[in-house]
Amino acid sequence: MTGRVHLVGAGPGDPELITVRGRRLLDAADVVVHDRLVGPGLLELIPTGALRIDVGKAGYRHAVAQPEINATLIRLARAGFEVVRLKGGDPFVFGRGGEEAEALRAAGVPFDVVPGITAGVAGPAAAGIPVTHRGVARSVAFVTGHEDTSAGGPPIDWSSLARIDTLVVYMAGRTAAVVTRSLIAAGRAPETPAALVLDASLPSQEVRLAQLRWLADAGAGPTDDRAALLVIGEVVGLAPRLARTVPRRTQLQRNEVPA
Repeated sequence: MTGRVHLVGAGPGDPELITVRGRRLLDAADVVVHDRLVGPGLLELIPTGALRIDVGKAGYRHAVAQPEINATLIRLARAGFEVVRLKGGDPFVFGRGGEEAEALRAAGVPFDVVPGITAGVAGPAAAGIPVTHRGVARSVAFVTGHEDTSAGGPPIDWSSLARIDTLVVYMAGRTAAVVTRSLIAAGRAPETPAALVLDASLPSQEVRLAQLRWLADAGAGPTDDRAALLVIGEVVGLAPRLARTVPRRTQLQRNEVPA
């Protein structure tokens, strides 16, 4: 009997930000195949009896190549296991979930996709930055900071992206200088506010505010291979007054109503 594969978005890192369905599937999993960017607190929720397989990467070095990951998912499902493929953020937002879904479909393996909160929204929100805001930003775009032209796709159109109100750049730790130079060359104002968000939603979260011109000169600075998001646009200027005022782990009880 063939098992199933669930492509589950783990959210930005905080274990409380996984969806209810994602948590339920995690509790029932026989095997969990996870990435490096899945928060450590979430990995602690994996059932004791479930097999864990780490296929993550560090510092742009893949621990396991994508074709091997695809083959592993197929092999496990054909062995009858319920498999959770736990991916940071959302499986279909720079998570290569589409490639895994294609491989599973071609192999005749049943699968489903459980969306997660993508870091491109959760990261700025955790830093007090709304990606859209009335009168400030009516458009937002997500782009990878790690351009791979070997995959055969078109190059990133920085000229078009330079005109978007809010730009969120994933995987920007090592590429912040290149990205910002490209945007300035494409017409984005050098004085545009920007923020680098490291370890979004985790206790180790760090937010570095800057201008495009400074990042173009200095880059992101030391990041120690932490997850890095670059947020560019006037909405970044809202961060000082919209950053959270409730302690990160404070929760209201069901019957507790704030005054």
